[in-house]
Amino acid sequence: MTKRHTLKRLGMAALLLGALGAMTACSDKKPSFASIDITGADYAKDFALNDHNGTLRHLADFKGKVVVMFFGYTQCPDVCPTTMAELAEIKTSLGKDGERLQALFVTVDPERDTAPLLKAYMENFDRSFLALRPSMEQLPALAKDYKIYYQKVEGRTATSYTMDHSAGSYVYDTKGRLRLFTRYGSGVEPLRNDIRILLGES
Repeated sequence: MTKRHTLKRLGMAALLLGALGAMTACSDKKPSFASIDITGADYAKDFALNDHNGTLRHLADFKGKVVVMFFGYTQCPDVCPTTMAELAEIKTSLGKDGERLQALFVTVDPERDTAPLLKAYMENFDRSFLALRPSMEQLPALAKDYKIYYQKVEGRTATSYTMDHSAGSYVYDTKGRLRLFTRYGSGVEPLRNDIRILLGES
């Protein structure tokens, strides 16, 4: 083999290695999310809660779907209905992919939020949305595991109290892994784009 042929083959090998390296770099590139990327977080990994139909639910029940999980209560005057309305808008705007989005509403007011009330509340937004109702005994441990805040604020009567609570949402990918935290007020478009990215990963 001549020196010229040897150099030519080495050059081609270098080009091939360079191309492979570029492909690897592209595949390792992290997606650019608008929400806070908490991939790998060691909390909020699962739950065992009854939904508004009385069915015991776990995160694994929604495998294949992007899950957006929000903590609130039905008598919330602004944050909760706004968040759920935005999720309903996102689901509709995703077209057929909207079937792969599951919204979960976890009440922090199980004292007043009965299963029938939660069911009716979900139907105001989308019939596929599910409300989860922890018992009064389950709620403190659940809130600790999910790092969410809630506090009862007494009203003029025993039943007219309000609930202060965290206003963000957790987003899980189609494999049930916690990926994102989105703050209240971030808007429809940024979250919709993040959901599209997660759907595209599957």
